[in-house]
Amino acid sequence: MKIEQLGRHILVEFYNCDKEILNSNELIEKYMNEAAIKANATIVNSVFHTFNPWGVSGAVIIQESHLTIHTWPEYGYAAVDLFTCGDSVNPWDAFEYLHKKLKAEKNETTEVSRGLVDKIRHYSNEEYDEIKFKPDMDK
Repeated sequence: MKIEQLGRHILVEFYNCDKEILNSNELIEKYMNEAAIKANATIVNSVFHTFNPWGVSGAVIIQESHLTIHTWPEYGYAAVDLFTCGDSVNPWDAFEYLHKKLKAEKNETTEVSRGLVDKIRHYSNEEYDEIKFKPDMDK
């Protein structure tokens, strides 16, 4: 299968979410880790922080990249980034799961292709016969 991009990055705006969920470090961390699993990702680590007086920010580092969230419970709003690499992970599965769990009434999404292979070849000082998801770094 020919690779055209190294990663997919979905930027998500969730509106009118459940404010209590958005202010719960425990639930946000649980849902973000479960979203990574739903996307078929391999979790490496996660870290979450609760702000005073409210709000949670966190990151789930996955073998295939990362999922991050920043919440503003006072506005019922969450900003989420779902960045995945490889063809075994589907960031849209994570999106669907979070949409449901955060009880978002509205959302806006933008998908960005990351690491476009044609641009890597064009701007690189090296010649690549083939670009793979797991290149041999010993060359």
